[in-house]
Amino acid sequence: MIRAGIIGSTGYAGGELVRILTRHKDVEIKWFGSRSYIDQKYASVYQNMFQIVDAVCMDDNMDELAGQVDVIFTATPQGLCASLVNEEILSKVKIIDLSADFRIKDVATYENWYGISHKSPQFIEEAVYGLCEINREDVKKARLIANPGCYTTCSILTAYPLAKEGLIDMSTLIIDAKSGTSGAGRGAKVPNLYCEVNENIKAYGVATHRHTPEIEEQLGYASGEEVVLNFTPHLVPMNRGILATEYAKLTREVSYEEVKAVYDKYYADEKFVRVLDKDVCPETKWVEGSNYVDIGFKIDTRTNRIIMMGAIDNLVKGAAGQAVQNMNLAFGLPEDEGLNLVPMFP
Repeated sequence: MIRAGIIGSTGYAGGELVRILTRHKDVEIKWFGSRSYIDQKYASVYQNMFQIVDAVCMDDNMDELAGQVDVIFTATPQGLCASLVNEEILSKVKIIDLSADFRIKDVATYENWYGISHKSPQFIEEAVYGLCEINREDVKKARLIANPGCYTTCSILTAYPLAKEGLIDMSTLIIDAKSGTSGAGRGAKVPNLYCEVNENIKAYGVATHRHTPEIEEQLGYASGEEVVLNFTPHLVPMNRGILATEYAKLTREVSYEEVKAVYDKYYADEKFVRVLDKDVCPETKWVEGSNYVDIGFKIDTRTNRIIMMGAIDNLVKGAAGQAVQNMNLAFGLPEDEGLNLVPMFP
């Protein structure tokens, strides 16, 4: 059995990790870390875990935790993992970090967009960006895995094949994305109160959202050029889900069949990426509660642009599910172990 510890187990992503790992046949959760609920029963924080999880919440002592487990998940705000990790810890366990601390390779870019100093830049270079469909072989050998952001997972996978094959002009790429409120975390914030969110949709982080450089960096690797794009997220009154609608100018005239063949080249054998049938658009309700990414596209011959669409559950493929997928790869397990989650409906 793989012994797992979770720091930040009472946030939304941490709670989802617990939900997934409790049904994973090769994992035992040994440490339910939560600075806010130390010594409280985990099931008193998440009542859905009543008579399923009997453990009490512990602190975020990564040094002590590293001596008890094989893998540590850090589902914490930016900066915490970087402040705790050290060489001794990495010599004992694998770390899968759900924050942005090790996603961006340029320290100055990270510090500029996140507004904090990086506490352990010496580990950035070795950290593997854990987008499994793209970096699978590197993930298998990693001891420090940077779990991608939710918006970024959806945005990158939706455009990746066309960026890789040079079918879109990267300088024209615009990403418009919508997310449910769980993406903002479990902390109490006035903008996320029911009366503020219900019956409303709003853009936020316009031209400043912190996932922008992550998307630019990864699509830059794919296209082989520097990418600068517009990314605008929106908050919608639902619990879960992300829908990304992406627009770009085509570099040449293409048919539906040609574009579909490009997506199939990269995703036909991917368990968790579903390229939809012609004229079927992704919807968040068809991926809710699952680790799937649904992708569709439409060619607009009138404007010589292509419209790419992707949908994920932000807490599963956008966070906890992807983290477990990374763990499976890193420990030589079947990639889908514990993740065969049929989307919930309604």
